[in-house]
This record gives sequence, C-alpha cells and structure tokens, in this order.
Amino acid sequence: MIKAEISTSKASVKGGKGKKTPPKAKPPTTKLNQLEALLRRPEGATIAQLSTALEWQPHSVRGAISGSLKKKRELKISAEKAEGKERVYRIVP
Repeated sequence: MIKAEISTSKASVKGGKGKKTPPKAKPPTTKLNQLEALLRRPEGATIAQLSTALEWQPHSVRGAISGSLKKKRELKISAEKAEGKERVYRIVP
C-alpha cells in the first residue's frame, strides 16, 4: 500500500496542474497503412520492394493494391514501367 501511495504522489507532482500531453502521432501500424505509406513516397515502390517490406507474397501485394486501396479506399494508383526496369507503383495525389 505504501508503495502505491508514493508512486501516486510522484505522478501527481510530475503532472503539475493536471494537464495531459496529447498523444504522439503513431507510425502506420497495419500492413495496409504501411503499404499506403510506401506508395505515397515520391519514388513509389515496386512489387518486389513491397513484398519484402510487408513480408507478403507478390500476388497478395497486387490484390491489396487492387482491392483495399483502389476499391475500398478509392485511391488512384499509377503504374509506370521504364524500359528494362520493374514496374513502379505510386499513389497519385
């Protein structure tokens, strides 16, 4: 009991006038939010990069782009392929 009372009193001293600090912005935690963040980068991402970052199979990445991002979230995704390079996907602002 005494320890609980001491820790409570320390917390109230640190808190000052009872103001709470606002929560910090959290990084994307779900796989779909991570996918969206990778596609929002100016350089975009290839399917191979997305598969590695998300630890998904390539067909799962393509399905998530098509289903969850394009259809459900209604985001516009561009896919560009330069000669001799992989296709790069980006979210169009």
